[in-house]
Amino acid sequence: MATLDLPPGGDTLFAVVAGAVLATAGGLVATLIEGVLRRRERERGAAVLFGEILSAIARIVALTVEFRGRGDPYGPVTMRMLRAVRREAETYDRNRESLYEIRNSRIRAEIHALMVRITLTLEGLFDATQQINMMDAEARSSVEPEAQGSAASIREIRDSSFDFLLETVAGIRAILDTLRPLAKEDFGVEVSTITAPGFIRSTAASSGADAG
Repeated sequence: MATLDLPPGGDTLFAVVAGAVLATAGGLVATLIEGVLRRRERERGAAVLFGEILSAIARIVALTVEFRGRGDPYGPVTMRMLRAVRREAETYDRNRESLYEIRNSRIRAEIHALMVRITLTLEGLFDATQQINMMDAEARSSVEPEAQGSAASIREIRDSSFDFLLETVAGIRAILDTLRPLAKEDFGVEVSTITAPGFIRSTAASSGADAG
């Protein structure tokens, strides 16, 4: 059998070269593993962040539905709750770049589309409320029936906006179900109940009956 003849000191040189190669390979593997772990940790952090934002919105809207059935459906308490929802939406907007840490493009698209719908709906609802308040003030100083009729039509638009908000928030449940494995968080067991479409429909119906 042929043998590898090394010059004097060759054993040492071979050991040094082999050690350098193994060290380089080991460092490369360690870097790759560390990168994967960091990527997963960032993804988990993003999933926790957006899961908490969505679950907070779901809870606040559920409370808003409850308060809406007491007295003025769009009284000060209801409007404060809706402003709290808007603040959560603003928190999402400030951290929107973190959404790209979630590798699943479908989840990213669903989260962003839902938040856009919530934001636009809230803007329409607040604008309608402002218009109604202005028209009510004018109606109190006017006997023209047109002013009262116009305010009534805007109230219908506001009610439709609120109903659309409830339908949109109902979609949070499915998104949280997808985020839970990534975040390794439950986000509160009650969220799966309060965002269920049946709950929202029945609660909204009872609130409308109470208001009527």
